[in-house]
This record gives sequence, structure tokens and C-alpha cells, in this order.
Amino acid sequence: MSDEIRRNMALFSIGSVMKLTELTARQIRYYEQHELIVPARTDGNQRLFSFNDVERLLHIKALIEKGVNIAGIKQVLNPVSKNSEDATVITEETAAKRKELTDSQVHKMLKQELLTGNRRGKASLIQGQLSRFFN
Repeated sequence: MSDEIRRNMALFSIGSVMKLTELTARQIRYYEQHELIVPARTDGNQRLFSFNDVERLLHIKALIEKGVNIAGIKQVLNPVSKNSEDATVITEETAAKRKELTDSQVHKMLKQELLTGNRRGKASLIQGQLSRFFN
């Protein structure tokens, strides 16, 4: 499985994302409403988030902590539409692969992301934030 497919695969429920980012469900929905993230939706309308979504939420959280407002964040992070490359989508291929994954495999993928999180020449934003889950 290619790195981009893996990073955009819808894996995490909103509850998992809340634990990983320390954001509330309301905050996550607010950022979705402002098109800063676009999680995939299951047939039952449940949100599923990718590694890219988690990384983007952590970036938003860091900007908020620095005092940047939503308008400023929208300037820094371009809004994401459902048709853009950055949107998390569920395709037949990724849905099948997701069903094959066990919780321990998702945990391994997250741990590997933390260990090899370099992307486009820069360290992953989630590396420092999420490393506390694997000590």
C-alpha cells in the first residue's frame, strides 16, 4: 500500500481522534464546519479520520494555542473541499483494507507513522504530540 493511500485512509473514529489530539468533539466538528478538515463518512454517517486529518488537527491546535484565530488559520491552511486531494475518502479499496485491519495493526501503523513521520523533508507534526502514547 502506498504511503499516500495509507495516510489518507479513513481509520480513526471521532473518539480516537479526541484522545489523540486532546480536542473535544465539538471543536473537531467546528473545524470541519469551517472546512479545515474533511473526514470521510460511512454509510451510517459516522466520521472517519485519516493520519492526515489528525496531523492537520494538531497543526490547528498548535496555531490556536499561539493565539491565531480561525480567519488566520484559514489563511495559513487552505480550506479543504470534499473533492480536493487532502479530503479523506472511503473508496472500495480502502474500505476493504480497513475491514482487514485489526486494532493492533492500526496501532502499529500509528507507531510507524511516529517513527518514520518525515514527509516532504520535514518532521511530522504528530510525532511530538502522539509519542506519549507509545512510551
